Amino acid sequence: MEVQEAIGTRRSYRFLLPHKPVELEKVQKMLEAARLASFWGNVQALRAVVVHRETATDAVTKSLFAPVAGFQVDRAPVVIVWYLDYGALDEQGERLKELVRARALGIEEQAALDYLDQTLIPFFEAAMPLIKEGALTDMDCGQGIAQATLMAIEQGLGTCLLGTTNQEQIKANLGLPETAKVLVLMCVGYPAESREAGGQRPRLPFEQMFKLNGYDTPFPRSETVVEELTEAKMLQASAPLPWRQAELDYLQKALDLPNF
Repeated sequence: MEVQEAIGTRRSYRFLLPHKPVELEKVQKMLEAARLASFWGNVQALRAVVVHRETATDAVTKSLFAPVAGFQVDRAPVVIVWYLDYGALDEQGERLKELVRARALGIEEQAALDYLDQTLIPFFEAAMPLIKEGALTDMDCGQGIAQATLMAIEQGLGTCLLGTTNQEQIKANLGLPETAKVLVLMCVGYPAESREAGGQRPRLPFEQMFKLNGYDTPFPRSETVVEELTEAKMLQASAPLPWRQAELDYLQKALDLPNF
């Protein structure tokens, strides 16, 4: 699948084939994509534990609970537990120095290292309590998870992100450090539903979401651009597609799903 087509079809696949194993090599490619994502201060605080249902212990798999659509967690061949490790933020000074040594930050190497030691690192150390309370780190973790999602779709896999209320038990069963915060559970498998998954799910109007130079001026939406994206298969017909209910009826019987 072309990358642009993967972007266009990026969505949650809520129905995965429980009996078809996911190759760990494909999961590795997802993790490789997440690892290379941009991250503020180069702190790289996004981490993950891959739960492989075939080989994981019962204690681990049973702790993977999602209060909404939990049947997906119960059936997915792989569940990736994405978490944020706040301990990584305490190593930011060294991560910044790595950027200088890689010639990705600063002009003259020694002058840049001196600036870090004398100005930038002390600033971040003083601001770290506020940074840890803010959303910037969570947002950059999201960038890595998004890249993993695109890599999954590129390889013919489906994913779905689910929140969990079982964070402490998951942390205990996986042996995560105290500095960890579980972000989301990502179900991974081969889609049991069609690639369209019933069509494009409802979205708010473009003009309501995006503005130009101020809140009162909608960003101008070019229909030519919309047509180009549609032709490139990055936009698709709105849900529900005419045959979606029949597909849902089939999936319910095939996967033994609840009627809601």
